[in-house]
Amino acid sequence: MSRRLVRDPEPEDFAGLDIRRLRAELTARVDGEVRFDAGSRGAYATDASNYRQVPIGVVVPHTVTAAVEAVAVCREQGAPVLSRGGGTSLAGQCTNVAVVIDWTKYCHRLVSVDPAARTCVVEPGITLDALNSQLAEHGLKFGPRPATHSHCAIGGMIGNNSCGASAQAYGKTVDNVRALDVLTYRGTRMWVGPTDERRYQEILAAGGEPARLHRGARELVEEYADDIRAGFPHVPRRVSGYNLDSLLPENGFDLARALVGSESTLVTVLRAELDLVPVEAADALLVLGYPDICAAADDVPRLLAHCAPLQLEAMDGRMAQLMREEHVHADSLALLPEGDAWLFVQLGGESRADADERARRLLADLGLSEADRRVALSDDPAREQEFLQAREAGLGVASRPPDGRETWEGWEDSAVAPERLGDYLRDLKRLFAEFGYDHPSLYGHVGQGCMHTRIPFALRDAQGVAEFRRFLFRAADLVVSYGGSLSGEHGDGQSRGELLVRMFGERLVGAFAEFKTLFDPDNRMNPGKIVSPGPDREPHPVDGQLRLGPLWRP
Repeated sequence: MSRRLVRDPEPEDFAGLDIRRLRAELTARVDGEVRFDAGSRGAYATDASNYRQVPIGVVVPHTVTAAVEAVAVCREQGAPVLSRGGGTSLAGQCTNVAVVIDWTKYCHRLVSVDPAARTCVVEPGITLDALNSQLAEHGLKFGPRPATHSHCAIGGMIGNNSCGASAQAYGKTVDNVRALDVLTYRGTRMWVGPTDERRYQEILAAGGEPARLHRGARELVEEYADDIRAGFPHVPRRVSGYNLDSLLPENGFDLARALVGSESTLVTVLRAELDLVPVEAADALLVLGYPDICAAADDVPRLLAHCAPLQLEAMDGRMAQLMREEHVHADSLALLPEGDAWLFVQLGGESRADADERARRLLADLGLSEADRRVALSDDPAREQEFLQAREAGLGVASRPPDGRETWEGWEDSAVAPERLGDYLRDLKRLFAEFGYDHPSLYGHVGQGCMHTRIPFALRDAQGVAEFRRFLFRAADLVVSYGGSLSGEHGDGQSRGELLVRMFGERLVGAFAEFKTLFDPDNRMNPGKIVSPGPDREPHPVDGQLRLGPLWRP
């Protein structure tokens, strides 16, 4: 297969873009809101990350068909495109100099549900809580549940390959996507999913762009199969990079799952068929105390050897301190057992009594009892939810500590194998100390080896930004030395795109670039994020397009 690499657009590439004509064509042809005013563009210039890029304009389509027309207009005018959900992205993947398509206001239908097959079809703008609320009458739900479940959109979860605490039991979003209705920048619309040999030959026989794309993906994975098998970390929370492993024959040559986590850099997702799981009949929550977060992480493999939890979360004493200082979740904090770090183990059961018995059995297996001061076993469902909500509050609590310091993303979701987590955290804390980053809280999804933190990077002056960049490269080398992943659930975007070569090596990053070229040869889908399609180019740097930076003026 001949593969022509494309390049990142330069400012001069947009010199010929007629913004007035683009706006006029969108207004005339798209059934929806077309916003090119400064206020709207400013509102969409940031996500939950460190980055800021002012979009060309914003389209809020009334229907999926209208969104297809918006992409067609952008293609005719040569304008980049970026799909956006709830804007909760933490790696800068939802900010770009592009026409932003916001799906959440109108394109949020639950199209269909098949309770027997435990599947549903949705539009990308539906939020997770809204979806699960509508599925509740069937006793079903979508399994992955990020902490932002009240306002993150399913389309964004697909773009980001989101996870959350419940991924302990149900896997990442990629593990729960059955098929996708996608649109390429050049206008090809098709459903993609697992493709056996018979279906593959049918697609080739039909010809056209779907045949070219499937053939190109097959040829790419055949060329890089051994590299993928050897070079992709074997950890529960590998979210970094494109999911080329989903194209391997042993994984069903699944093009839908290969596109999950591509952050609007390859295609526009129009609808999704999702796998669903039953709502648990009952659950119990066990909280265990430890002297520090590293000791808590050390105990994770022992717990996993004795149970299959719905969630296995952790929180350190620093976060508890911040909650006390900010006067939030005080009742839950008062019930924490003795310790300066805690594991939250949620176990499911056929009934309340069954779930409680499983928790007590786990305690016995661990050589503990309810009388131990390091143990808290809740028999109150409302109280259990308060405990879990306290853990979910980590990002907000740690972002703006009462002492006035600002903390930032950038290295907030690295992941290693659970059995190596304790040692990794010790080395990470030593790295914090080396750079003078004191008191970062540590919390997260320890059952899958994924840890969150917020770090007091000094992003308002040149020296601080230089140290931020140097730290990220050191941290990337550290997690790779443990066989881990740069990202365990927040994706690459701009925060980690430049670092991917340190995790995957030049050859696999080259494969990512070829996959990008296959689906987006014009490089107009969220350009500069994750990977840049060219041998002499790199994605936007980790310290570029910062919302603050040394030139920031309030």
